[in-house]
This record gives sequence, C-alpha cells and structure tokens, in this order.
Amino acid sequence: MTTKWRGRLLGIIACAAAGWAAAGPAARAADAAHPASDDPPYLSFAAGGFDILHNNTAGEFRLEYRFADRQLFLFKPFIGVLGTTDKAFYGYAGLRVDIYLGRRFVLMPNAAFGYYQHGEGKNLGGVAEFRTGGELAYRFDDRSRLGLSFNHISNAGLYKRNPGEEEAAIVYSIPFDLLK
Repeated sequence: MTTKWRGRLLGIIACAAAGWAAAGPAARAADAAHPASDDPPYLSFAAGGFDILHNNTAGEFRLEYRFADRQLFLFKPFIGVLGTTDKAFYGYAGLRVDIYLGRRFVLMPNAAFGYYQHGEGKNLGGVAEFRTGGELAYRFDDRSRLGLSFNHISNAGLYKRNPGEEEAAIVYSIPFDLLK
C-alpha cells in the first residue's frame, strides 16, 4: 500500500471513529435502543477507484441490489455489477453481514463470487473471481445510507496468474422495497 493511500485510509477511519466518539455515550445508548430489524432492501450506487494500490488505476462504478431478508443465520444476499473506465466488467453475487454500531453506523463485511472481463483494463488471470471487503456507512432517518467501501478482487489461485486488485468507493444506498 502506498504511503499516500495509507494516509488517506487512516484519515477516513480516524474521522469515522472521532465522529462516533464525539456523539457521546448517551447518544450511542439512545441509538442502540432502536432495532435494525426495520431495514428494507437497498439499491446501492457506488463510484470510486479500481486497482487503487497498483499501476492500472481506473474509475469504477457499481450498482447493487441488497436483499433485506437474512439467509443462513446472519447473512444477507446481494447481487451487483461493476464497470470501469477501462471497460472492465464484473457481475457478482454474495453475502454480507450488517453490524450495527448504534443506530446510525453500519459496518458491512461481505464476500462474493462472480464473472470478470478485463476489457482494456487489468487482467486478473481469469473470468472466475472472488471479492471480499467491507463498507462503513452512516444510516439516515429515512434508512438510506452513505458510506465508504474497500474491497479486494482476486481469483484465489484458481489460475496461474493471480495479481488481484483493491478498490475504494463512496456508496449511496436507498431503500428499495419494489422487489420485496
């Protein structure tokens, strides 16, 4: 990780932690009293950088549908598509967990598997690719969310070539009950 990106990532984490700490124990206790069971499905839009820690950086745009219903205990399914300014494409499906840090902040670790075409961008070694990562989001009163995500995509050694890539994006998720 370059020093420039490490500093930015640490700055984002520090700002989020400072905001949470500044809310005070009473505000965090009040937030924690609200159940998260009212969360709807979400339609999420993301924009950011693809392959940000290497030399093939491109713009990234993502669209995801995040189901509300839990499957397999804590896990909620999602499906999505990702495109880059280098004409790469990734279609995927996976599972996430919503970890509520009070009523306002949500940490969402996730894992997915999908189909990747590199277009004119980075060759990740094959078409079958895994994605792991997380998102930290702020939850508004209308249940929409604004967050930052960081993910890693690689083929996990399925192919001889496995360079992987890291991506960071700003994500806006709107409640979407149409498919519920």
